[in-house]
Amino acid sequence: MTRDDVTLDDLRRRLNDIDRQLISLVAERKAVSSEVARVKRATGHPTRDYEREREVILGVRAAATELGVAPALAEQLLRLLIRSSLTTQEQASVAAHGGGTGRRALVIGGGGKMGCWFVEFLASQGFTVEVADPVGAPAGVARVDDWRKTDLKQDYIVLATPLGMTDAILRDLALRRPAGVIFDVGSLKSPLRAGLLALKSHGCKVASVHPMFGPDTELLSGRHVIFVDLGCADALAAARKLFAPTMAEQVVMSLDDHDRLIAYVLGLSHALNIAFFTALAESGEAAPRLARMSSTTFDAQLDVAGRVAQDSPELYYEIQSLNDYGAESLEALAQAVERVRTAVLSQDHDAFVALMRRGRDYLDDRRTVAERRA
Repeated sequence: MTRDDVTLDDLRRRLNDIDRQLISLVAERKAVSSEVARVKRATGHPTRDYEREREVILGVRAAATELGVAPALAEQLLRLLIRSSLTTQEQASVAAHGGGTGRRALVIGGGGKMGCWFVEFLASQGFTVEVADPVGAPAGVARVDDWRKTDLKQDYIVLATPLGMTDAILRDLALRRPAGVIFDVGSLKSPLRAGLLALKSHGCKVASVHPMFGPDTELLSGRHVIFVDLGCADALAAARKLFAPTMAEQVVMSLDDHDRLIAYVLGLSHALNIAFFTALAESGEAAPRLARMSSTTFDAQLDVAGRVAQDSPELYYEIQSLNDYGAESLEALAQAVERVRTAVLSQDHDAFVALMRRGRDYLDDRRTVAERRA
């Protein structure tokens, strides 16, 4: 068959064959990654090797250039494959660690999204996991509708309950004095202060954990898990030990420091996006025309705002309203918007440029710190 005889269907079949070969190679790479994980564990090597990743990416970019393929495309593909490999290796490391073998864990609220994540995470370490949740539980997991019906003899008791009811459960648990390690996974800690301190005063092993990622997260490399130190060293160490086989970065801080930072990390970013899509939704006649417009910056911001809009309004309201330090970040946002508005309306070129430059310097410094840590 000559080149002129090739039909569109012929070419499409060829592409289909190539796609199948690509998927086959991805599967082969995944299998090799499992072997890499085994060898790393046996030889004591860390799961992630940033220098090796850099060498591989540079090599692929060079190979792409030689073959006439855009280096950026090759790098994006490889980063996806590296992420998949790291996920495979991290999950294998967690399972091989086996820290939960012969031990029990109770997840109160284990039927919710984050609760399900912890059920799977603990089960992967060998724990026999039970769920207390009136809504339900992941398939194959023992469940009761009320935690009070359990014997509370589990080695770990994890609270993945809505923020508004967590403090009451903590205080009720304090009266029962369970022997196991108890921790919540709430986004805020100041609303839980009374319950956490009640557990401590009753001699319970209590800590507080904030996973800085969502329930869809598979790979913990590059993610942070915050551990709030309540003065119970054994409980803090036990909570941290659960994440030791992962590549998550562990950060320990006080309860008040946590909520001060979260007021900016979550509160400020949520408020900014809510204000952004509220302004768009209330733009009147411009709204339908805006839906047909596009720009790089607008689309990027719209993507983030869209994800925020799909999350739970109740949870976001709790994060804004229940934080003892939440007003500070909202006031900072209001003042920043007013400074931009004043600079524009008063035609103050220097003030506007100064805001942009100060922000650029801050973000450059932040990026440099992040790169050094990597």
